[in-house]
Amino acid sequence: MCTGKCSKFIGICLYPLALLSIICNIFLFFPDFQTIYSKEEAEGLYRLTDEIKYMGGVVGGGILVLIPAIHIHSTGRQGCCSNRCGVSFSRMFLSIIFAAVGLAGALYSGIIAVFGLIRGPVCMLENDTWSRPFLNRYENECTESYLGNTDIWETCEEPENIVVFNIGLFSALLVAACLELLLCGFQVLNGLFGCICGTCNHKEVCGISSK
Repeated sequence: MCTGKCSKFIGICLYPLALLSIICNIFLFFPDFQTIYSKEEAEGLYRLTDEIKYMGGVVGGGILVLIPAIHIHSTGRQGCCSNRCGVSFSRMFLSIIFAAVGLAGALYSGIIAVFGLIRGPVCMLENDTWSRPFLNRYENECTESYLGNTDIWETCEEPENIVVFNIGLFSALLVAACLELLLCGFQVLNGLFGCICGTCNHKEVCGISSK
């Protein structure tokens, strides 16, 4: 596969991943698919975790990946020859820079997702107080993570199924971020290969045959 087709493939693959990241982050603002938790504040504690408000999926895995994806896709839109002739060198070089931006965005999204998973959601406990019960286990270096112990998920009484909701969406963000990292990393290598090895020293270049 030539560098142009590879860029086109990478760009197309990044679109749904960026969209998935944005959608997951937006859904996280609405636990139990209700808006009240994003508006209310209880005992000085917002009912949304800090990791949601950092908007790793919207900004990092979303916008900072979507913009590079558009450029990377356009770089390979004209096929192999477009990456070997004249002005196309600068396009491939720019694709490396954009891919690096995508790497930074995906890394940010992935780190936020990891912390969101480890620290757990904000929820209401049996005594009608709101807190992050699993964060205390993490800070106290508890040997057993709540992620592998479904029995303690019932600690959270409201919003309904908030632990599953939180784990599912942050896990999706993490998977998307990992795939974005791989694709953007491949594009950096692909762009370097296109800049260094791509030449017009062929008997037939861009449909023009030498006589």
